[in-house]
Amino acid sequence: MEIEKLLEEKAPLINRAIEKYIPRIFSEKDIIFKINPPRYSHNLEAINKAVAEPIWEFLDRGGKRWRPTLFLLICEALGKNPEDFLDYAIIPEVVHNGTLIIDDIEDSSELRRGKPCTYKIYGLDVAVNAGNTMYYLPLLPLMENRGKIGAEKLSRLYEIYVQEMINLSLGQAMDIAWHRGLANADMIEEKDYLQMCAYKTGTLARMAAKMAAVLADADYELVEKLGRFAENIGIAFQIQDDILDLVGEEFAERKGGRGQDITEGKRTLMVVHTLKVASPEDRARLIEILKMHTSDQRLRDEAIAIMQKYGSIEYAKRLARKIVEESWEQVKGLLPESGAKEKLNTFARFLIERKI
Repeated sequence: MEIEKLLEEKAPLINRAIEKYIPRIFSEKDIIFKINPPRYSHNLEAINKAVAEPIWEFLDRGGKRWRPTLFLLICEALGKNPEDFLDYAIIPEVVHNGTLIIDDIEDSSELRRGKPCTYKIYGLDVAVNAGNTMYYLPLLPLMENRGKIGAEKLSRLYEIYVQEMINLSLGQAMDIAWHRGLANADMIEEKDYLQMCAYKTGTLARMAAKMAAVLADADYELVEKLGRFAENIGIAFQIQDDILDLVGEEFAERKGGRGQDITEGKRTLMVVHTLKVASPEDRARLIEILKMHTSDQRLRDEAIAIMQKYGSIEYAKRLARKIVEESWEQVKGLLPESGAKEKLNTFARFLIERKI
């Protein structure tokens, strides 16, 4: 597939850009110390052991790198050379990986990308600090190039970053409150789930698109519309992730088996839909299994079967497709005709058709 090849091509470029600002082994000459020189000592051994090592152990596991690829496609679709913006494209990607490290702690997960979670390897203290550090280290390109970017653009970029980081935390709060029973998760509606996704998964896609558009000199209206388009891609991506958790064999194998979201008690779109249309008996049974937080594959499969019985997985697939198609209709007339524009459309569709 063309997009898989594109992601494969971009990944090493993005990794090198990340390494430019977050080296595998910090030295006194690195950009971070140039921007913010230490007063007394660099303490490189401590920083390398507790920051660089856990961050790169996680980054080296892979990942699709689709958010920075989206960033670069937006720049290209707006008539810019994407290579000129590669350093800034690392911002949503490093933040995303930081959220995964923290998310695994919050969910008490065992595996991530086929390996033990970071906190299982390095301990809670190192993992929490490394994950949080990844929220801020990728801002170094903005600091390093602030003269070239200009004060007005820089202010807008920081504002976008802060807005989206707040949204990210709100989305995570909703997800946690529902699967921990802090809020009445059995009564949430589809709009509640979609808002959680818009905050949690749509946020970093929106951050990528809006930052790219600002740097590519788009006007305010176009920045906002491209941000909404990317948010919708992020929502559809999350729906597809939730579907693959239930029925994607290769996807599930990398995460420790089908139905990890059932173990966590998560209210996915399929759960919300099933609870709305199921018989009282099936509804009660699905809620019962979700509240068990069980790792028993037999029980997880029972919950999946209930969702399949009511066509909830197919419903989610249709909705994800509709979200992407409608969002593209809203922006396609705003972008000049180009190969990059077509790639952007293909890219959005790929995210809901992928198998892993």
